[in-house]
Formats: sequence, C-alpha cells, structure tokens
Amino acid sequence: MSEGIERVGVVGAGLMGAGIAEVSAKAGCDVTVCDINDVAVTAGRGRIESSLDRAVRSGKLDDDARTATLDRIRFVTDIGELSDRQLVVEAVREFEDEKLEVFRNLGKIVVDDQAILASNTSSIPIMKLAMATDRPEHVLGLHFFNPVPVMRLVELIPSIVTGSDVADRAEEFIADSLAKRVIRSQDRAGFIVNALFVPYVLAAIRMLESGFASADDIDAGMVEGCSHPMGPLALADMIGLDTIEAVADSMYSEFKEPLYAPPPLLSRMVEAGLLGRKCGRGFFNYAK
Repeated sequence: MSEGIERVGVVGAGLMGAGIAEVSAKAGCDVTVCDINDVAVTAGRGRIESSLDRAVRSGKLDDDARTATLDRIRFVTDIGELSDRQLVVEAVREFEDEKLEVFRNLGKIVVDDQAILASNTSSIPIMKLAMATDRPEHVLGLHFFNPVPVMRLVELIPSIVTGSDVADRAEEFIADSLAKRVIRSQDRAGFIVNALFVPYVLAAIRMLESGFASADDIDAGMVEGCSHPMGPLALADMIGLDTIEAVADSMYSEFKEPLYAPPPLLSRMVEAGLLGRKCGRGFFNYAK
C-alpha cells in the first residue's frame, strides 16, 4: 500500500463510487462510503457484493478475500464521517452544482491538512472544484473508468495550483496500491479520453439522426471495420446518455467547438429518460 494512504473515503455509492470503494478495499484500505440516504448506501453495498460474487465465481477471488474486502468497507449517510480520511474521492452525478457542494463540505470537514481531495469527474475542470475548498493545492482529478474493478486506466488531472507532491502521492497510490495505469492530463474539459471519445460518439449520433445509416450498421461498421470491441452507440448506452450529454455540454461550454455540441437527438432522448442500459432503452432496447 502507498505509504501514508490507508484511509479512503468515497462520496457517492453509484456504479463508479462502488467500484472505487471495492478496488480500494481489495488493496487493503479502510474505506468509508457516503451517500445521501439509507436506500442509496444499501444499493451501493449491493453493487459491491454482486461484483465480488462475480469475481468469486470466475475464480479471481476466494470467499475469504471477499469477506475481508467487505469488512473493510463502512457505509454512512453523514459526510462528516469522512473527517479522518487521507484520500477522498468524489463520485456523485456529473452535475457541477452537486460536485461543488461536495467539495465545499469536504474542505470544511476533512481534518488532515495533507489529505487529497479528488474528483472522479469526466469533464468538469478541476480548478472550479478546487476553488470551492480552502485547500485548492490538495485537489485533483482521478477519473476512473467503468467498470472500475476491470478497467485499468485512471486519468490523473492536477489543476494549475495542485501541489506536485500531491499529484505524485496520488499517482503512487493509484499505480502501486490499486495496480492501475495512470495517465496525466492537463486540466481541460474532457481531459484526454473524452476529448477524443465524445466527438466520435456525437458524430455517430449525428449520422443516425440524419438518416445516413441505422444504429446497427453504424456500430457494425466500427466493430467489423475498425476492430473496435463495441460500437459507439452501444458504448454510449453503456456509459449512459445523460453522462454523454453532460460531458458534451461541459466541453462545448469551454471550447465553443461545434463538434462538442450535443445533437438534438441526444438531448431529446435524455429528456425522454431513454438513458441506455441503466433504464433498459437507449439507442438499443435492453428490456429483454
């Protein structure tokens, strides 16, 4: 385990928060997960248990390791319970106002003045979040990818005021303790992966919107023609169309480039609640 980081906090018990908590606990950390109510934390615990059960069935984990991992995770509904954490990762919804509120609270309640406050945002500039605290030099981005227990990549995003030692400690923890591949990005909306990925997905949506090709043929073209493991529309469904729209909005707000603007079809689908796999329907139907 990376020296000095033994107590990890996670704000948000959704897909990403649960995954971050799981990999941290597997690495031997004492983990506290906070969400807004008992229903949310119960759902988060269920996600972690299901993920660990899959790992046991696949032979990647034994029953003792599963039990030990769960024993290292505590679930709470009061963010004040994170006061003793050495690293806190915010993983709430991709809404700027919600994330700013989390960082305002963390800046007040985390006692250790060397603690790292990180955001799992996929697009919001880290500087905005850092300035909501009284310790912006200890704030950075740690962008994990879904599913966290499987995906090895983490984007590390220091802001222009993040201390170099803070970024180095975070990278050491992610690389050595969590065994993830770290890539560093400048603090620009979209960072590295989404700056390349989102325009690609939006182009596929515009192609479908214009009637140029069907969803099946667009995805088959990229899978069979470019050896991609998944087509852009199916991948958007897996990520969540609301998340894709939020990232696109953030990138368009920063750069004002037309290729980042969400197509009307994407906006209408989000308004209709057709968000992809998590609700059973997006560009494809998952109800069955």
